[in-house]
Amino acid sequence: MPAAEGRTAPALELPTDSGGHVSLAALRGQPVVVYFYPKDDTTGCTREAQDFTALAADFVALGATVVGVSRDTVKKHDRFKAKYDLAVTLASDEDGAACEAWGVWVEKTLYGRKYMGIERATFLIDAEGRVARVWRNVKVADHAAAVLEAVKIL
Repeated sequence: MPAAEGRTAPALELPTDSGGHVSLAALRGQPVVVYFYPKDDTTGCTREAQDFTALAADFVALGATVVGVSRDTVKKHDRFKAKYDLAVTLASDEDGAACEAWGVWVEKTLYGRKYMGIERATFLIDAEGRVARVWRNVKVADHAAAVLEAVKIL
């Protein structure tokens, strides 16, 4: 069942940049922001990662972890993170299993052509592992700040 407000968040166990690993279960007890984005090093995705990076210290001060997820490889994440000096964890969902489980692998249309891709979406997970807030079809401008405000009132 896709992630939805009030429900327990789907499992998330993925390799991350710098040879790391992220597990939502291991982060239980603190707020977690999981944002899904289409592709490293593209205009909107770069801006979104930079915006979360600019607020990284504020998220940390609130005890929150921010994790970006795409289907890019760990190696691509490493290059993307280094190129833009990003301060968020980037997780690799190469096989798309997490995207399917969270309900963000959707049919999209570009110039009249239909294809499957990642819906830009963000999920705020509370300390008990429940989805506290969902943002779908995210518009990047001011999004990271809106998520930070939601963490503050969690």
